[in-house]
Amino acid sequence: MKPNILVIAGHDPSGGAGIHADIEAIRALGGFASTLITGLTVQNSQNVKGFQLTDIDLLQQQADTLLEDYTYQAVKIGMTGSVAIIDFIARLLEQLPGIPVILDPVLAAEAGGSLTRESLADAMLDRLAPHCEVMTPNLPEAQLLTGKDSVADCGETLVQRTGRAALITGTHDTTEQVTNHLFTDSGEQAWQWERLPHSYHGSGCTLASAIACLRGHGESLANAVADGQAHVDRFLRGAFRPGNGQHVPDRR
Repeated sequence: MKPNILVIAGHDPSGGAGIHADIEAIRALGGFASTLITGLTVQNSQNVKGFQLTDIDLLQQQADTLLEDYTYQAVKIGMTGSVAIIDFIARLLEQLPGIPVILDPVLAAEAGGSLTRESLADAMLDRLAPHCEVMTPNLPEAQLLTGKDSVADCGETLVQRTGRAALITGTHDTTEQVTNHLFTDSGEQAWQWERLPHSYHGSGCTLASAIACLRGHGESLANAVADGQAHVDRFLRGAFRPGNGQHVPDRR
């Protein structure tokens, strides 16, 4: 059976990131995605120009209606946009005990442009992350969340503060290879990937959704993290450029 994955994230009208990326990645890996859209963005493959968040009452009605019908095998969280939406998601996750939750702490678009109008670090780490199994920030996001500089300091701080795992991706480094680090309370594990020649729109969304779908299939967290990265590498190798900005992963 296809695992049901609940995706809570924003909408990207350009089709490269956000809900589009989540649905495509989950479908490619044999899952089925239903969605709670936290906000509508104004963006393309080059930049974010604005966004409008969804009313909490509407999100609550949608969530209640979904939970009357579906059971879920995993949850993926992307753009939250506000402390109020973070609090809504935290309350919702209390109704889904024992289900793997993957948190991609989206604070800005890959191409540039903020996706929040307030500081979300404390709310995300203290109210949302404890309900999640793993966070998947890139290094700039991890630095914003922790106030630390190095990958190791960011990872250790995230694990100590949240009690949860953190996969910090190295896509924004200038190193010859991309190194992704998984930090848990039992230590650190790293993977190295060839740095591909382009800049990509939606790679972070794709990774978090891939991990969520694989967890929904019953893979262990360690295997889902490793396999999810391999799938994203494959998607990126087939990436195409639909506009004048970043390339979009071919999620299939």
